[in-house]
Amino acid sequence: MLLAQISDPHVTAADAPSFGRLDTGAYLARAIDHLNRLRPRPDLVLATGDLVDGGTIPEYERLRALLTALEPPCRLMPGNHDRRENLIAVFPDHAYLPRDGGFLSFVVEDLPLRIIALDTVVAGKSGGELCREQLGWLEARLAEAPDRPTLLAMHHPPFVSGIAEMDAINCANSAALGAVVARHPQIERIVCGHIHRPICVRWHGTVVTSSPATAHQVALDLAPGAPVSWILEPPACHLHYWPPDGSGGLVTHLSYIGDYGPAHPYG
Repeated sequence: MLLAQISDPHVTAADAPSFGRLDTGAYLARAIDHLNRLRPRPDLVLATGDLVDGGTIPEYERLRALLTALEPPCRLMPGNHDRRENLIAVFPDHAYLPRDGGFLSFVVEDLPLRIIALDTVVAGKSGGELCREQLGWLEARLAEAPDRPTLLAMHHPPFVSGIAEMDAINCANSAALGAVVARHPQIERIVCGHIHRPICVRWHGTVVTSSPATAHQVALDLAPGAPVSWILEPPACHLHYWPPDGSGGLVTHLSYIGDYGPAHPYG
């Protein structure tokens, strides 16, 4: 099984570039072309939040138009730049997204690796959280299939990265999540977005990775109190490979988006 993870496309309206200069929609189109050309083709593309930049209907309409070119199936998760009601309004056919007016958490059951997507959004805030209701929902879903290898997906990372301003707006109650994770050894991996960088950390008995963004990245500055800034490092996505027999666990590859010339044989 091959799961492609893209994150933080921050799609804007075509006439409103991000930071006044970045056409993030064009960057997403490049990412979609990259995913379509992958062999083997991903079984699923998971977009881990900040799908659009301002949460507006026109932005989601542009996102939907761009995603019509994506050949593998996809699942969409909200981030702090998203608005749940507008996402649902523009994607009424995405039936996995709950329509009860609450959190947009869901489960993907039809792959060898079970996926539980968690909605960490706190309306009106940049930081995220998993409230008692969400943690209870997660615990119940994990209890349903204790023997199935499971991947948790969330927008806000639960770990401290060392990038101070981003750490201030990560998942606020990560200790409570960690307690749940520690009770469920079937959790193979936690994947996140939000931080616009590829990061890997051992956490509460599992591994957590964050995906880079399809457009701009957050500059790597570990100086205490350093202001957050963005940089045009190469956009990328994560490819999570689950072997046919599940032996060896989940393997994650960083896949750069762009044309870097053909591959050349050694020798």
